[in-house]
Amino acid sequence: GAMPGAPTAESPLPSSAGSGDGLRRRSWGLWITGGVGGTLVALYAVVTPFVAPALRRVCLPFVPATSAQIENVLKMLQGRRGSVVDIGSGDGRIVIAAAKRGFEAAGYELNPWLVWYSRYRAWRDGVHHNAKFYISDLWKVSFSRYTNVVVFGVPQMMPELEKKLKEELECNARVIACRFPFPCWIPDHTTGEGIDTVWAYDLKHARGFEARNLEVTPES
Repeated sequence: GAMPGAPTAESPLPSSAGSGDGLRRRSWGLWITGGVGGTLVALYAVVTPFVAPALRRVCLPFVPATSAQIENVLKMLQGRRGSVVDIGSGDGRIVIAAAKRGFEAAGYELNPWLVWYSRYRAWRDGVHHNAKFYISDLWKVSFSRYTNVVVFGVPQMMPELEKKLKEELECNARVIACRFPFPCWIPDHTTGEGIDTVWAYDLKHARGFEARNLEVTPES
């Protein structure tokens, strides 16, 4: 007879079957863990550039413009001629809105994901011919060829940006600041309330601009 406890042909080895099931469960667990982990990494790579600050001299986080802010900017562009540039253009809303009003518009943004997304939106809305987007650090670009400048800044950057624009822009330029005003310039026009407030500065009226021009203009 069979020895006590020895398996017979009619009683399969439960330990071997259990071991096989355990291996299969562990294999499936690894696949699921890997799949979930890969998905999270992919989502992090795609989403993070849209919500995290880009690596800049001054931390400038991406905060989409509200509908009211866009309308207020467009009010400040009424009757204006020339090109429009949005400094720190984010997802391209201001540039696209200006292009739809007939302006040659451009946006400068350090975050490549936002630039590519902006280009897609411009193409989708049919304004990609006069809405251009560039991957660039605003401190390394001259804005001298633009007549209308839009800025969604933060308080830390406004003094230095005020100096930069004053040195680069022509006297017929208009600077439109959203969310935060410039520290020294006196706005020529203001519209909106709270976070939707927009200030417009005409450079011919900016403090010290006429004096600087008189110093370099010969007497007639």
